[in-house]
Amino acid sequence: MKLIPAVLFENLKLALVSVRAHMLRASLTVLIIAFGIMALVGILTAIDSIKLSITDNFARLGANSFSIRNREMQVQPGGGSPQVFERISYDQAVAFKEQFDFPAYVSISVQGSGSATARFGNQETNPNVRIIGSDENYLFTSGSELSSGRNFSQAELQYGAGVVLLGYDVANTLFQGDAEPQGSIVSIAGMRYEVIGVFEQQGSGLGFSEDLNCIIPYMTLRQNFSRPNMNYTINVSTFGMETLEEAIDEATGLFRIIRGLRVGEPNSFDMAKSDNIAQALIENISFVTIAATVIGLITLLGAAIGLMNIMLVSVTERTQEVGIRKALGASRAVIRQQFLSEAIVICQIGGVLGIILGIIAGNGISMIVGSSFIVPWVWVISGLLLCFGVGVIAGYYPAAKASALDPIESLRYE
Repeated sequence: MKLIPAVLFENLKLALVSVRAHMLRASLTVLIIAFGIMALVGILTAIDSIKLSITDNFARLGANSFSIRNREMQVQPGGGSPQVFERISYDQAVAFKEQFDFPAYVSISVQGSGSATARFGNQETNPNVRIIGSDENYLFTSGSELSSGRNFSQAELQYGAGVVLLGYDVANTLFQGDAEPQGSIVSIAGMRYEVIGVFEQQGSGLGFSEDLNCIIPYMTLRQNFSRPNMNYTINVSTFGMETLEEAIDEATGLFRIIRGLRVGEPNSFDMAKSDNIAQALIENISFVTIAATVIGLITLLGAAIGLMNIMLVSVTERTQEVGIRKALGASRAVIRQQFLSEAIVICQIGGVLGIILGIIAGNGISMIVGSSFIVPWVWVISGLLLCFGVGVIAGYYPAAKASALDPIESLRYE
């Protein structure tokens, strides 16, 4: 029993010596395997970070929230004309907010611009500020909080006052040093607003930063960004998770009445729970996960073929070495184990390198989407196991061929 670990240890040493002796050839094989594992681990790490970002962003809204949105265009089966659904108008949104008699916060919102520039004195933001018109309940339905200042007053909402709640990044860019945001007059998209509050930092996800939002009263937005067919969104946040489904049923019935839908007609709007939206996005990303896995496995298959070819060449080059070892008493099992160990060592070196590069690449994408640094232990362990499997599969035939060599013929081989 003590002999087996000694033989294994000796074969591992010989495998490392062989790798060093044929550095260029081994390095190319290691790189092929490393790139396959890097593609697999890197893409899957990035996908995991994107999923985490989606979950975090929608979790912030709470599991007791849902939105009423305009339904997307629907293609008719049989090649008919696509069905275009009616937008949610201002009157419909306001009517819902006034008539929804349920213990919940209701806010209505509409986007004015997604590429505005904010200015204060000599300071200016990039043209990526998003202007949203909403009401006093935006804080509750969006999961946002103010780090300073106050919310909109009823008078400001009713008369469309020129006031604004600044996102964290916008305020940090415009007000540097000792400058105070509250009471200051800023220019956003060429229009002047008094700052009444600043949001706490919320972070970004999927390339969009909540900290670049500027919220103004929706009446103000209707005056400053007036355009035909403005499409509103209604956000509802119940006081408790247990009443969510009941609130959705109540909201559906009320909005069908407001939209003038008859009995039997399908809804011309979407009821979207925040966690359902997140789940739908994650399910769509799952297709990318499958594609990434297939790409990584194909690359590893190519690496396995390359490794088998290199091991066959190695067996041919080291025929005399095999003959000498057999003449000194090495069994077929020991010879087979030696070449199999070499293939596995090459694969594990490539696997470790690929995992390190994959984690770096995946978390690089994670930083871009604003997610946190993660180490995908499942994929790390899976990558090592895959490399072990590739080493066994690619190395077994060359190892078996080496172990079957005749010692007399091997010693005479030149």
